Amino acid sequence: QVQLVESGGGLVQPGGSLRLSCAASGFTLDHYAIGWFRQAPGKEREGVSCMSSSDGSTYYLDSVKGRFTISRDNAKNTVYLQMNSLKPEDTAVYYCAKAYGSSWYDDYDVWGQGTQVTVSS
Repeated sequence: QVQLVESGGGLVQPGGSLRLSCAASGFTLDHYAIGWFRQAPGKEREGVSCMSSSDGSTYYLDSVKGRFTISRDNAKNTVYLQMNSLKPEDTAVYYCAKAYGSSWYDDYDVWGQGTQVTVSS
């Protein structure tokens, strides 16, 4: 069974921090690119941050650069998204996903169930 399970979402005040986790099973995470995506109500899903397994190169959505950091722990087969200086516009359901290949720009074929992040005062 190939599966991704997100956790760590919740309610946080603007300027606060949150760390999301994505536990992978059924495959070795370090063989594939992994990405974080989000979807807010009434908006299209967008890529937030992705990481290649081949060379560790990363992609960040312009609006999160300098605030979010993607990382992976191969021993735990887990990927993380550290989110700092959160803004209300970061409010969304966040999903992690596995790519077909090793590059972050590949298509993604396995998705987690999502975790809600709400940034509000």
